[in-house]
Amino acid sequence: MDGLVDTFSNRLKTAMQIRNIKATELSVKTGIAKSSLSEYINGKYEAKQDGVYLLAKALNINEAWLMGLDVPMERQRVNEEIQELKGSISLKELFKDKVPLLGTVKAGYDYLANENIIDYISINFKKEDYEYYALKITGDSMETIMSDGDHVVIQKQNEFNSGDYCVILINGEEATVKRVFKLENGIKLVALNPTYKDVDYTFEDMKKIPVQIIGIVKQLIKNFN
Repeated sequence: MDGLVDTFSNRLKTAMQIRNIKATELSVKTGIAKSSLSEYINGKYEAKQDGVYLLAKALNINEAWLMGLDVPMERQRVNEEIQELKGSISLKELFKDKVPLLGTVKAGYDYLANENIIDYISINFKKEDYEYYALKITGDSMETIMSDGDHVVIQKQNEFNSGDYCVILINGEEATVKRVFKLENGIKLVALNPTYKDVDYTFEDMKKIPVQIIGIVKQLIKNFN
C-alpha cells in the first residue's frame, strides 16, 4: 500500500462497470449530486473523504482501492485483513505518512482543495499540528540544492526564521521557493543559483504587491531521472 497506481476517476468507472450501476442510481444510493458524479467520472475533481466513503459503501468496494492505492478492490477481503490486524484503517491512517502534491499554488482560491491534488508524496518526518503539501520545483534558480523536477514538502505557515527556505506568493501569482532572510525593514529573497539576483522587499512592498510567506520547506525529495 505504498503508492497510488491508478486514478480515482478510473477506479470509479471500473467499479461502476463491474457492479453494473449507472450514475443516476449511484447518485440516489449515495446522495451525491449527479453533476458531481459526472465530474468525478470525467476526472475533473476527486471526492472528499466523506464522498469516497459513500461511494465505496454503495459500490461495496474498498475506500483505499477507490482512491487509487495498490490494494484489493473487494471490501470484504480488506475487512478480513484488517480484522487479522485487530484494528481498523481509515483513509486518514492510510495517508498519515503522505502529503498531497499540488498542481499549482496561487492566491484567491483553496489550493489544498481535492481538485488541485495530483498525487501523494511520502514523507520522512512526523507531522505536527500543521497542514502539509508538496510542490514540484521548476526552473534552476535554486540549483545546486533544488533542481528542476525535484519535490519539496511544505509546512503551511506564515512565520519563518531568517535563512529558512520558504514558499512565497508574489502578486498572487504561482508560488516560488527561495531562501528568505529577515531585514530591518523587510525581507530578502535569495536564489541559490548565482546567475539570479537577490530581491529585497520592504514591509510596505509586501503589503502593496503583495508578497506573502505561505510555508517553509520541511523535506526535499530529489529526482535523479
